[in-house]
Amino acid sequence: MLNSIRTFSFLFGYLLFSVVSLKKFIKQKPHLTVEEYDQLVHTEPQKWATGIMKRTKSSVSITGLEKLPDGPVLFVSNHEGNFDIPVLLSTISKPFGFISKKEVKKMPIIPLYMEEMNCVFLDRTDRRSALKSITDTVKKLKDGHSILIFPEGTRSKGQAMGEFKSGFMRIAKDSGVPIIPIAIHGTSDVMEKNNNRVLPATITVQLLDPVPAERIQELDSKKAIALVRTRIEEAISSLPKKKAVIEDRFKYVQ
Repeated sequence: MLNSIRTFSFLFGYLLFSVVSLKKFIKQKPHLTVEEYDQLVHTEPQKWATGIMKRTKSSVSITGLEKLPDGPVLFVSNHEGNFDIPVLLSTISKPFGFISKKEVKKMPIIPLYMEEMNCVFLDRTDRRSALKSITDTVKKLKDGHSILIFPEGTRSKGQAMGEFKSGFMRIAKDSGVPIIPIAIHGTSDVMEKNNNRVLPATITVQLLDPVPAERIQELDSKKAIALVRTRIEEAISSLPKKKAVIEDRFKYVQ
């Protein structure tokens, strides 16, 4: 219970203080390149996300940062739990926005940062909104911003990885940027598997080999989707089973 209180108090409390920084960043925007401004804005979300994960008392490791190319990329990740975004923001040095459900826009302060991070808001009940989100994401990538997408569309909560919806491949093909597949594992152990109580977990993030833009263009969409999904699935399945972590969780729950 204390973990949950600490985590969510920081999650919302930090945002109140970060508004001052955001206003300063926006004033500097006209004098900076796209890359410089994205990097500047990224500093506060990264501090916020790092603070969140620290308060969950989770262990987070990442491999493959050396695979990151210069320029914009489309990050494509499996979606295990609510803590995927904080984990990825806290560990990936390359600034990125992400596609989020439109309901987040009703929250205080968070949407202000998301706008500056180049996030795209999606109404999953409206087909026209879904099509517009694809167009908006392509434009942001062409403008030099990196974007993260979860093609499953919903959290697996630690179960088998779901099918990938095809929209991300249209984005990749239309924008002409490389795809960086991401395999994330263990975030559902933080909350989803604990009746929404926040508990420590062991989390791994693997940045896999980029799929070059040229390769994406030469493959038909179904084969390209299968290629990305298979890489992520194989990376997750190759991880050692977490017996020790499961035993530790029982100690916390009891």
